[in-house]
Amino acid sequence: METVRGHIVIGITGGIAAYKTMTLIRLFKKNGYEVKVVATAHAMEFVTRTTIETLSQNPLCVDIFDHGKPYDVQHIALADWADALVVAPATANIIGKYAHGIADDLLSTILLACQCPVFMAPAMNDKMYAEPTVQHNIELLRQKGCHIISPQSGFLACGSEGTGRMEEPEAIAEQVTKTLEGPQPLKGRKVMITAGPTYEPIDPVRFIGNRSSGLMGFSLAEAAANMGAEVTLVTGPTNLVTSHPNIHRVNVETAEEMYQQCMCVQETQDIMIMSAAVADYTPANPAPEKIKKTEGQLTLELSKTKDILASIGKVKRHDQILVGFALETEHERENALKKLHNKNADMIVLNSLRDKGAGFGTPTNKVFMITKDEQTIESDLKSKAEIARDILNVICNINKQLS
Repeated sequence: METVRGHIVIGITGGIAAYKTMTLIRLFKKNGYEVKVVATAHAMEFVTRTTIETLSQNPLCVDIFDHGKPYDVQHIALADWADALVVAPATANIIGKYAHGIADDLLSTILLACQCPVFMAPAMNDKMYAEPTVQHNIELLRQKGCHIISPQSGFLACGSEGTGRMEEPEAIAEQVTKTLEGPQPLKGRKVMITAGPTYEPIDPVRFIGNRSSGLMGFSLAEAAANMGAEVTLVTGPTNLVTSHPNIHRVNVETAEEMYQQCMCVQETQDIMIMSAAVADYTPANPAPEKIKKTEGQLTLELSKTKDILASIGKVKRHDQILVGFALETEHERENALKKLHNKNADMIVLNSLRDKGAGFGTPTNKVFMITKDEQTIESDLKSKAEIARDILNVICNINKQLS
């Protein structure tokens, strides 16, 4: 299941800078956003439907009365769908319409209907941009909360030189992303996260495993990346995928492979979150060929696996943060505290199978976060994405204390 970071509607109006918007679409897609594009009739003089639909992987919307689309009130549906609306290029015409509440085409009606953040990237001749009415309209938009991404000075398509050149797509994408994702308290930090189950082979066909889906670890990885971290995600077998470009995924299968990968990179990490459900035991002598079914019982000899959390706890520096996970069915807090102190962790995230909707195989979770000084922060039952943010907020507070 692919994680989508958000929904962005891009509005294209009739300016030569429309060709640069194709790069903007690619950037948002690359960064994990779903993109839908609305173009004005004049915009279609500069770009093509095929290019837009190929890059966005969604149908282009132009006509407010498009009878070829499934029935819905299209401008309302798109406004409700969007987490952000980015108009690039924004001509003097669309700026004036939006400033004065004029809605006479699909894009202008969406602008009036949407409640999400709106970004305008003006692009026009320098004399048009400097015209007092245009500047007044831009100021009106600022006052109503619209994000104006100011144009740059330079050589313009008309042959003159001055202010009016649309900001570069990379800068537009960065500003929109920062606004949507908020502060980045982990900017510049390296975070290692383990996720998913491990599979311990019995023979080439069978294995010992558990019910972990990996969703909690993947949610932590996406949340940490959204907070600015450079994430190394060491994951056991799972069908989940990542979307953030700052996540480096390392696939492993067994507990030994996960141990080796974690120990290989732990020294360079600032924060290590061990959320994987690692097998405690592995078959001592996996069969080289498939074991045939016989009349008698099959006895497996199991060996203990290496304790990744304890191993890192023994070598971690005072400026590193180590977080472990505990899943208990009895004496939950007592056992979690033992794990916290015995393994030199800075925090233990305690899961309990007693809470309906929490633990393995569910999209929700409920946890207790127990810090080194034995303070406990309890979460409500909520999505694992929200739980991930709660966990990382506590980690950020620990990080501040270390700094």
